[in-house]
Amino acid sequence: MRKSYYFFSFLIFAGCSVGPDYKAPKIDMPKLSKEEIALYTQEKWWSVFNVKTLDKLEEKALIYNADLRMAIANIDAAMAAAGIAKSDLLPQIAVSGKGSKAYVSKNGKNFIKGLSQKRNATDYLGTVSASYEIDFFGKYRKANEAARAQLLATRAAKDAVMLSITSQVAKNYFLIRALDAKLAIAHRTLATRLETYRMYKSRFEHGYCTELDFLRIQSEMESVKTTVIDLEEALAKAETSMSLLLGCSPREMMERKTSPDVAIEKLRIPGFVPKGIPSDVLNRRPDLLQAEGMLIAANAKVGEARAAFFPSISLTGVYGFESLTLGKLFRPGSDMWSFDGGINLPIFSGGRLSSMSDAAKANYRAALVAYEKTVQVAFKETLDALISNRKSREIVVSRTRQVNALKRSYDIALKQKEAGLIGLIDLLDVERGLLSCEMNLVTALQNQLNAVVDLCKALGGGWQRKQ
Repeated sequence: MRKSYYFFSFLIFAGCSVGPDYKAPKIDMPKLSKEEIALYTQEKWWSVFNVKTLDKLEEKALIYNADLRMAIANIDAAMAAAGIAKSDLLPQIAVSGKGSKAYVSKNGKNFIKGLSQKRNATDYLGTVSASYEIDFFGKYRKANEAARAQLLATRAAKDAVMLSITSQVAKNYFLIRALDAKLAIAHRTLATRLETYRMYKSRFEHGYCTELDFLRIQSEMESVKTTVIDLEEALAKAETSMSLLLGCSPREMMERKTSPDVAIEKLRIPGFVPKGIPSDVLNRRPDLLQAEGMLIAANAKVGEARAAFFPSISLTGVYGFESLTLGKLFRPGSDMWSFDGGINLPIFSGGRLSSMSDAAKANYRAALVAYEKTVQVAFKETLDALISNRKSREIVVSRTRQVNALKRSYDIALKQKEAGLIGLIDLLDVERGLLSCEMNLVTALQNQLNAVVDLCKALGGGWQRKQ
């Protein structure tokens, strides 16, 4: 009975571990909405726009993007580190064999006259060894917990990279579509200005208009030319940015160009958009999962550092065969074994263990602050995205009305110019205003699309109604 008591006491003692157990931090959270939507991460959230070209670009980015491939490699490294930490919890077993033959010098210290019969020395040895460090105080269990938490954080980091890349691809695609639309507007305006410039140049050369009017016409034409050049430069840079996101080679980057597709004003905007922050947003955002994984790892590191103050007990056993001749290695009488037990208790380390414990606690506090800040940023981004979705739609409606009004004004001004009621400069003023408003409308349409992308990213993915 007493032996059983000691045995169970040993098991309890061996199962204890020092260091704090992880508890999720308490954060002052707002009352979240319970909208009837189902959020999802790592799904094709961009399909909400229903654009085949965008779908193909996203699929290519998910295969070839360099940042994403690095994130996947980091997961493999974290899995390997978790495997190493787990191996410390298990016994280490090894098989070894050794054969040696030596010829001893008669004048050396290993040869003794009258005792050493031979100058030849032969020995064969084969053993199986096992070693195990009893994890009394949870040093290796805490290290294993930290490694698994870091693996969780690395996987979440990959999801965050994936969400960021797909968002950038979508925004870059909308930027290219917007620049295409602005270029079309600028080219159309430039054609009108060139026609007017040629007409007034001829009139000026024949003395039918003043030099002041001619120079004004020329200035307006050059202004639109500059706009066209600026837009062409911006479009070229947007193309190279897209190539980088898609992981194109330098040659492909030089040759690649996004083909014209659906006009930006015809791109689909989802009709249903969440109006509040869903209650499970904290469980969906990969950056929050990453931050919590790092917090769990930091908490486990505190326990690992604390366990270093306690003694470590190791057991080592060896069993094998030894013989002077290879033929007798496995015969009776050649077997041998040994068993060792050791204990190591740190007494003085010059403050090293205390400093390691202080560093682990400081790292935990830093990870806790980082997690709290990530939560704050998550709510800010989600609130900003919800506001942008509402306001961007209102701006598009207002800009559309403004463009329609200016188009009507331009038609009226053109007729008045033909009737001689107003001068060319007055018509150019109306045309200049129309050009600016049309450009602003395209920008508003782009911002409206980007607001949807930002909301998808802020919610950790797209959304769909529950059936």
